[in-house]
Amino acid sequence: MSRGQRGTAHSAEVSTTGKPERVIRRRPKDRRAQIAATSAAAFGSLGYHGVSMEDIASRLGISSAALYRHYPSKYALFREELLRLGAATVMTVTLPEEAVDWPPEQRLGHVIDAMIADAIANRPTVALTRWERRYLDDTDGETLDEQFRTSIAAVRRLIDDLRPELTSRDSLVRSVTLFSVISSIGDHHAALPVKPLTAVLNSVAWAVVRADLPEPQADPRTPRAVEIPQSFKHELLLKKAVELFHERGYPNVSVEEIATAAELSAASAVYRYYRSKSDLLAAAFRRAADRMAGAIGPATASSSTPAEALSKLIDLYVAGCFAERELTFVYYAEFGHIPAEERTMLRNVQRLVVAEWVKLLVQVRPELSQAQARILVQAAFSLVVDLGRVFGEGDRICPQDRVISLLEVTLFGEPQ
Repeated sequence: MSRGQRGTAHSAEVSTTGKPERVIRRRPKDRRAQIAATSAAAFGSLGYHGVSMEDIASRLGISSAALYRHYPSKYALFREELLRLGAATVMTVTLPEEAVDWPPEQRLGHVIDAMIADAIANRPTVALTRWERRYLDDTDGETLDEQFRTSIAAVRRLIDDLRPELTSRDSLVRSVTLFSVISSIGDHHAALPVKPLTAVLNSVAWAVVRADLPEPQADPRTPRAVEIPQSFKHELLLKKAVELFHERGYPNVSVEEIATAAELSAASAVYRYYRSKSDLLAAAFRRAADRMAGAIGPATASSSTPAEALSKLIDLYVAGCFAERELTFVYYAEFGHIPAEERTMLRNVQRLVVAEWVKLLVQVRPELSQAQARILVQAAFSLVVDLGRVFGEGDRICPQDRVISLLEVTLFGEPQ
């Protein structure tokens, strides 16, 4: 019987005098935990700016005033969930006391299993720490960053123990990659039961640990910066808007600020080229989607095998992400802010792109099911963004050729 049914049954009871019993409604003992779980689910599906305290109260069936008795603000709920996720990540890399006598492979295996179990358990919200972290204040953001630095360093040490021949840079890149491919399941809704999902994530994690990666070039080639002429206002506005969305988040950027960045005299000048701020975001998304979709035909037509076609798509995807780092991040982080009609169209394009990659991967690796291949393709897409996010603009630690190799490991199971 549900809580509401129990309340109805109780209110129907009568005393021995024939008068209805006075119903005493008590707050559930776990109300605070219920609020935290409900708000986390809301943030996970709609993002920080897509949720209000009124929305959370409505989901719980309580008043906003009742909600404020437990939490002073939406930010407090958001902060609690992100720092909970960060603390859980630290716990996954913390070995039990008896692990001191385990061999290196068992120690690392224990942590990988814990990381996977944690990501699956927190799948609805695990992506918040990647895409919504910038909405934390400085103090809380530093706390979350420290939690992840601690976790990455712990995994790095375990990789060093297992493969002492690796450089510290190698083990760092692999540690970040492990967190990326495992937590990537929070970026999509591809369905796979827990046991096979655990198996495919475990397989790709160990492939990353065991693979040999190319040595970084001593002097990696830096792409030439391309300045957009002031006369190309349409392109300049799009570029400046994406830079601001990447830096501060779409909700925190105004049309006036975009106009100033593009050296326009007033915000009204923006509307000569774009109907609204959301139109700018949609234009950026269409560009990213077209880049991915447009590569499929030429890659498959010019290839003699599925493996060759997929390798070409990997090269083109990584090159495009390196050329437009900010746009690639914004494409993941701000999807919920584009207009509904654009969102439907872009989702259809996304599905078609993923389906083509999955089809090629299954042809290369027939032992994979469509669902397993979809998990790996999504992990590969997320990995490029994460490596750029963690290592920034500097290409010395994880240059383009190494990112390509890591995507090949993620998809093929070993470098091609």
